[in-house]
Order: sequence, then C-alpha cells, then structure tokens
Amino acid sequence: MAKKKQVITTPDAAPPGGPYSHAVIAGDFVYLAGATPHRTDRSLVDGPFEEQARATFDNLVTVAKAAGSSLADAVQARVYLRDLDDFQAMNGIFQEYFGDEPPVRTTIQADLPGFLIEVDAVLYKPAE
Repeated sequence: MAKKKQVITTPDAAPPGGPYSHAVIAGDFVYLAGATPHRTDRSLVDGPFEEQARATFDNLVTVAKAAGSSLADAVQARVYLRDLDDFQAMNGIFQEYFGDEPPVRTTIQADLPGFLIEVDAVLYKPAE
C-alpha cells in the first residue's frame, strides 16, 4: 500500500520557523509551506521588497524541486504582503516565477513578523 503522505524537508531552503514541514506530498498534490525571505542559516534577506520577494520565491522553487516538482505545476498560490503598496512589484516577480500559465492566487495584507512577503503554494504532481 502506498504511503498516504510524504513529508519533504531540504537543507537547501530556509528551515521552517516552527514545528512544520517544508512540504507534504499527499496523493497527486504537493503542499508547500509558507516560504519567507530567509537564508538557510535563518538570517533574513533584509533588502528592499524585490530582494525579499525573489528570495521567497527562490525558497519555494527549492522546496518544490526537493519534492520532485516545480512551480510550473502550481495550481494555487497564496501571497501575504505586509504592505499592499508592493502589490504591483509582486505581480511582476510572480509572473517571472510562474510564467504564462499561473496558478489561481489569493493575495492578502498580513502582519508579517519582520519580513515583507510570505508565499505558499499547492502543486499538482500525479503519483508515479
């Protein structure tokens, strides 16, 4: 019998900030935890919004790869912004990472603790 879920962690992305996994594969889906602009040593990429956003999406890319997938497989993304004035900049960077067939998305303003953006995603990856 196949495993019901598979926990994914990778040393190549910022470590989780609490008791949760980088990702979980369940059936045909990969659930990526919220990625933030932190480095693998837990230090914050403390630059302008664009630098923090790219670091965040790079962490998502790394975790998706560790799960045997990519952001091209994304069916849903949720973006949390500290300041909605960064919405247009985020849109441009989002398109760089998700391309011409982006997933559905929700973007909300959130009281993020010390950083400007957090992003989670759900990927579709048919079981082998």
